[in-house]
Amino acid sequence: MNRRQALVAIGAFVALAGCGSDEPKKQGESSTANRAGAMPNYGVGTQFKATAPLTFSVLYNNHPFYPMKKDWLFWSELTKRTNVTFQPSVVPLSDYENKRSLVIGAGDAPLIIPKTYPAQETPFVASGTILPVSDYMDLMPNFSDKVAKWNLKAELDTLRQADGRFYLLPGIHQDHWVDYSLAVRADVLEDLGLDVPETWDELTTVLRAMKKKYPDLYPMTDRWGVPTPGGNLLNILGTAYGAPGGWGYRNGAVWDASTQKFLFTGATPQQKQVLQYLRTLVEEKLLDPESFTQPDDQAIQKIVSGKSFVISSNAQTLVNEYRPPLAKENPKARLVKIPWLIGPLGPIKSTAEMTRLENGIMISKKALDSPNFVAMMQFVDWLWYSDAGQVFAKWGVEGVTHTKEGNKFKLASDVDYVGLNPGAPKHLQKDFGFGNGVFAYGGPTELLQSTFSEEELEFQKVMNARSATPVAPPRPLTDEEREQATLWETPLKDHVTQNTLKFVLGQRDLGEWDAYVKELEGQNMTSYINLLNTAYERYKKEHG
Repeated sequence: MNRRQALVAIGAFVALAGCGSDEPKKQGESSTANRAGAMPNYGVGTQFKATAPLTFSVLYNNHPFYPMKKDWLFWSELTKRTNVTFQPSVVPLSDYENKRSLVIGAGDAPLIIPKTYPAQETPFVASGTILPVSDYMDLMPNFSDKVAKWNLKAELDTLRQADGRFYLLPGIHQDHWVDYSLAVRADVLEDLGLDVPETWDELTTVLRAMKKKYPDLYPMTDRWGVPTPGGNLLNILGTAYGAPGGWGYRNGAVWDASTQKFLFTGATPQQKQVLQYLRTLVEEKLLDPESFTQPDDQAIQKIVSGKSFVISSNAQTLVNEYRPPLAKENPKARLVKIPWLIGPLGPIKSTAEMTRLENGIMISKKALDSPNFVAMMQFVDWLWYSDAGQVFAKWGVEGVTHTKEGNKFKLASDVDYVGLNPGAPKHLQKDFGFGNGVFAYGGPTELLQSTFSEEELEFQKVMNARSATPVAPPRPLTDEEREQATLWETPLKDHVTQNTLKFVLGQRDLGEWDAYVKELEGQNMTSYINLLNTAYERYKKEHG
């Protein structure tokens, strides 16, 4: 998964609950033992440096665009600054989730387990293999400071389990960050005398004009259909209607503010509208039907070769994967990322299920047995949550990978990153290990946008001017309820996925919608949603 598939999991369906049989530890209780190597006066703004050389194991998600190198400056400079050396267990990106589950289940997990999205930690809670990190917030002053400053309590509460604790240290953003959207061939729009579409209805008009000019082509093809069909497309389109699908499906629950209840997103009238919209595009041959199942390479080849003009994109994909080969094929082609298209909900940048949390870190329960536990938590707090640690992980070493004037960062002239220095002989990620998705994410908006091009900053300006909907309320499940919910979730999701494709591709008529909803009821949809609403009401009664 790449960085903004964080939208898939953000807004986990577990949340703050009433007191369980296990009372969380009191603040400061954790700091009385296991302090070997820890700093005695560590706090916000303190440069962490262990009082003795330490080594911590970490599960490392190896990205094929910048495969890990042992001689990266990141490793040596990290040790120089913190007296800590990482011992990485390297796992290919394509197998990361599966491998993570296996090593945790076998009790062989490294102490630090990054690249875990909200809700992905839930299966490991009942087994007691991961740490209830909320018990140790006294060891993480930078994390706690940012949560308070950025008013992230509501988001953080969505991570709490039925015992009142949370087990994931999430990446945290100062503001909502929208990255994934659609990219459109601007030169083709100009040739047709059309403006960049601003609404989904306008996109249909644009695609029809493209089809008229190029009748043998599908104007739009899409990627990120594997392993989640319509991953980005169903998410951003569904968000515009209030029924996120694809990456945004999450656990199938969507908050309805008007009724103050959770609904099953796959059975809402809004979901039917989404499917009708896509069915029209496929029926008129405006959207490539292979979009939902084709490998990414195939979709990229179509946009690069001029066989289509619209595709899902994010900022890095646009610069690294689309534009270079497209320029070779057609030097006059201009592919641009456009702001989220507007639908029935108006100009929004989030739904109730989207928060400012991103993928984060689980800590193995084994860490409590380490004499260096306190030092490890201080180190994690510094690298992932302090201002200095976040700048280091993202930008590297001043004078080597970048320079800085005031608050403005500038890459060294011989270093490229996200197309900021095209043609430079070195790359920030590939050659130095900085800007690495395992270590660099979240943080202040100013830092987030420090690597953005002027083009991307304009995109963000449009999106940031839009409204964010309130976070969905907590609905914590007990261990028994979670076990039952898990049994219901999988067949429900499978049925929604299968029938979404059937409806969109015309293999099933939308006149059968009512029958489809009854099939979901036969898969325990009503019982599942009742379970979530009961948990919400219980939380509301206990906590107000």
